[in-house]
Amino acid sequence: MKTEASATARGAVAGFLENPVVGMAPWIIFSLLVGPGRFEIAVILALVATIVLVAAGRIINKGSTWKLLEVADLVFFTVLAVIGALASDGTRRWLETYAGEVSNIALFLIAFGSMAFRMPFTLQYARERVDPAYWHTPTFLRTNYLITGVWGLAFLVAAVAGAYGDLVLHNPNNIWTGWIIQILAIVAAVRFTAWYPDVARARALREAGRPGPEPPHLAGMFLPLAGLLVPVGIAVLIFDDNVWWLGVALIVGGSVLTKALTARN
Repeated sequence: MKTEASATARGAVAGFLENPVVGMAPWIIFSLLVGPGRFEIAVILALVATIVLVAAGRIINKGSTWKLLEVADLVFFTVLAVIGALASDGTRRWLETYAGEVSNIALFLIAFGSMAFRMPFTLQYARERVDPAYWHTPTFLRTNYLITGVWGLAFLVAAVAGAYGDLVLHNPNNIWTGWIIQILAIVAAVRFTAWYPDVARARALREAGRPGPEPPHLAGMFLPLAGLLVPVGIAVLIFDDNVWWLGVALIVGGSVLTKALTARN
């Protein structure tokens, strides 16, 4: 029993590490944490997360190969840590203000660059979870191009939002540009990563004339985002009382939309 439980737990951890979202975790941590007075802790946590995830991947998945995103994680955050340790006060202040946008733009370039070279970075994770017989099928490849593209766009949105807060509003800690918009973009990408493969598989089976489940409803894609509107509204009420009415609208709208989407899902 202990052996079976251990094997099950090991399999669950292996499956977790094979998810492309895990490879992006250090970037998400860094982009959401970095800001005035927080550069050192953000880059340290991102680098530690990278090292732990890479080491766990090598230990748990002994046949796992190095992935583009893992290499980018190690190089980017190691370089940032070294620069931060040696930088002058002026350079460190610049990093505290703009490093979030730099990291978001870097991941945007990695995403679309990997697609340009016909190796979307999610493909390396997906191949460890899918039978090799499906690696070159149009459905499998199209799914990974779409998911990689969605992640690239999510980090582009985060970069634009952060840049607007820094350059236009001159407020890196603005709740909308520094937190809400970026979190919503990332949650949307996470949800799409979980939702779309089931849609693609169901459609492929139907096109091939084989029995299979109905493709998941679009409501399932947006349900977590609707649910997120309620805590966003609460955050607005707490941190931005100038638009308290918007906080109330988000709470009410999120509750109504969640109920409607749940009924359709």
